[in-house]
Parts: sequence; structure tokens; C-alpha cells
Amino acid sequence: MIKNIVFDMGKVLVGYDGMRVCEHFIENEHDRKRVHTAVFVSPEWVMMDMGLLRDEQALQSIVTRLPERLHEVAATCLKEWHNYCMWTYPEMEPVVRGLKERGFGIYLCSNAAIRLLDCYKEVIPAADCFDGLLFSADVKCMKPQKEMYEHLFARFHLKPEECFFIDDVPVNIEGARACGMDGYCFCDGDFGKLKAVLEALGKNKGRSEEECVKDGE
Repeated sequence: MIKNIVFDMGKVLVGYDGMRVCEHFIENEHDRKRVHTAVFVSPEWVMMDMGLLRDEQALQSIVTRLPERLHEVAATCLKEWHNYCMWTYPEMEPVVRGLKERGFGIYLCSNAAIRLLDCYKEVIPAADCFDGLLFSADVKCMKPQKEMYEHLFARFHLKPEECFFIDDVPVNIEGARACGMDGYCFCDGDFGKLKAVLEALGKNKGRSEEECVKDGE
């Protein structure tokens, strides 16, 4: 029986676009793309998500790929990204609250930098409903590594077979299933389909999510 719903954050609970902070601080389109790539499409970004680099360490490496005239604005984009690059999906507020009212435990499991521990309440819908949050930087591993899911289960005393995971990346769902936690890939951003899958949980025990959605339940 499913007792807990585990959500990813970016592109599930909140929108995310690294270009937004670049658009705010950089006028020239070519420079925007250069800074965006250097900061957000980089090995340093991944290492920050894993908690292996602090911002200042990452910046020292990032700027080596940029001309000196862009160093300062790159630093600004790295410092301010969480204020511009994420926005709440309002459609998820009633979804999360509805699950909480039905008695499900609500958890977060996200590949994200440690700074989000200080600001997640500003963007995550129904943040007060969450029973636990796990960010990759806090445990120095990432989805779909099995260690990430094992940290989730151990930290919050969860049984994998009692959890259902919502993520927008197929390989992360596959990783969860390999650890015993079933899930649904929200890669199409279709809130209607997601609601149907979640509504079926608890009233269609023993049936697959595909069967439930197909039957319109």
C-alpha cells in the first residue's frame, strides 16, 4: 500500500530556467548564452548540487571559461540565480494539499544545491505540508544513484514499497524502481494525467498506474 508521495522539485513542483537570471542582468544575447553555459551547463553546477563545491570555489573555475569583462556578471548570476530561475507551479498547491488531506506522507527528493534549504519555502507550493526534504548537496550524491534513495528511506524511516515518486527525468524513476520505490515520470508537464495517477493511489491497490489511467480512474 502506498503511504507516502515523494516529489522532485524542479519541473515538478516548480518551474526552472537558468536563463532567467542571465536575461535579467545581461543585455547582450550572445553574452547571456556564454554566461548561461558557463554557469548552469557546467561540471561545477553538478558538483554544487552534489555538495562537493561551494559557490566561491565553483566561480573560480567557471570564470576561466569567460572573458574578464563577464567575470563580474557571472558572479552575480551565480549569487542571485535562486531569486530569478525558479517559480511556483500554482497547479501543484491543491494537488499536494489534497494528498496531505488524504493522509499521505509528503516528501521532497531533489538534486539541488544546499542554499535551497534556506529558501525552498518561498517557491515550493504547500511547503507546510511536507514531512521531510532531502537535497542532494546535503548527502553528497545525486539521483539516480541508489545512495540518494537510500538516504531518503533511512533519514525519514520510509519503506520503499510504501512510497511513490514523482520526477520529470525517466532515469530517476528507473533508479527509484531499482530501489523498490515505484513512480511516475512527469516529463510531459500534463497536470491532468498526474492528478489521475495520484487520485488512483489508495483506491486502486494492486493495479498499475497505467491500468488506472486507462480506465479513467
